[in-house]
Amino acid sequence: MYLFTSEVVSPGHPDKCADIIADSIVDRLIIEDSKSRVASEVFVAGKHVVIGGEVTSKANLSIQDYEQIVRDALIKIGYDGKSAFTKEQCLYPEDVEVQVLLNRQSPDINQGVDQEDGEIGAGDQGIMFGYASNETADYMPAAITYARMICDKVYNYALKHNHKLGVDIKTQVTLDYGTKENFENCEPQSIHTIVVSAPSNENMDITEVRELLQGLIDDTGLPTDLYDPKKTIVHLNPTGRYVNHSPLHDSGLTGRKLIVDSFGGYAPIGGGAQSSKDYTKVDRSGLYAARWIAKHIVACGFAKKCNVQISYAIGVAKPTSVAVDTYGTVSEGLDDDKLSSFVSENFSLTPNWITNKFGLDKPCAKSFLYADVAARGQVGQSDYPWEKLDAQEVFAKLR
Repeated sequence: MYLFTSEVVSPGHPDKCADIIADSIVDRLIIEDSKSRVASEVFVAGKHVVIGGEVTSKANLSIQDYEQIVRDALIKIGYDGKSAFTKEQCLYPEDVEVQVLLNRQSPDINQGVDQEDGEIGAGDQGIMFGYASNETADYMPAAITYARMICDKVYNYALKHNHKLGVDIKTQVTLDYGTKENFENCEPQSIHTIVVSAPSNENMDITEVRELLQGLIDDTGLPTDLYDPKKTIVHLNPTGRYVNHSPLHDSGLTGRKLIVDSFGGYAPIGGGAQSSKDYTKVDRSGLYAARWIAKHIVACGFAKKCNVQISYAIGVAKPTSVAVDTYGTVSEGLDDDKLSSFVSENFSLTPNWITNKFGLDKPCAKSFLYADVAARGQVGQSDYPWEKLDAQEVFAKLR
């Protein structure tokens, strides 16, 4: 055996609640003022939500506005006060106390970001990684893809059947690649283990809960060549009781689910989170660009898997480096040096270029909202602008 595991959490997980609240603030500010500069961290603990950081915007939000954003976000997540869980078992929106501790962005940073020629300098220094593989149709690694599928299935059931399940859900999938060579060549052999933890109504017997969760797994649509219900090891609410949940029973903080948000541990991650930040912060925009490039390289058949690193200096528009690593799976006639040079020569990858390419300054319901991205994962969803394979003719020059 050669095993590899990825985990996923639902929007109801306390850390995800923090991310979603933070990005609900980003959405509101950028929609009202596209040049808003935002870095608002969120901490949730018990009935308390603390919003801190820096905001510079023409959208002047009051304390009451921030309080309403928090409550609206929690209600959309599923903490709407209408479930079968009591106020001692999960968070109710009317009980939330919000504290706002926001300052303006430092002028020392701003002078490098908004430049006189219209260019946008990087809002911070840092490194970002984008990854893709041919293991799934969306060019995402397999373990996190299947963990997401299961998590989405259970979460959507919980939203519609809140008299049975709560929305603070975690899933985990372990793949057996058989050998290290198969792992390197993106060839999983079977789903070895599945773990699901979902809060349940205290009146439900654990046997009933486990039968319900097993049925949801079986109905998820996992690939039949990998998932065999008779052979896959399955752990369902393994402690035997999971009733108390939500931020009421576990604190949450923005940026603590970077592996969940990205590639499930198959690739390195950069130095910072995406949620809570506007598009000038390259922790966000640089990840999207790097994923877009890596996905094109794999989708065009140039490699079985690809990792792209981009780095920036604060206040400087052009990346300080671009590096492509195909882990030895590159097509004949190409190499990583050639791919790295090609990317640098054909895509400027400045924050302004990335913003315009993906419309990052125009979040809306028809395109994307940052809060939805925080809930669903920063990459790997086919409807995101940075997931579109719209530059294959450019990459075709490599043939």
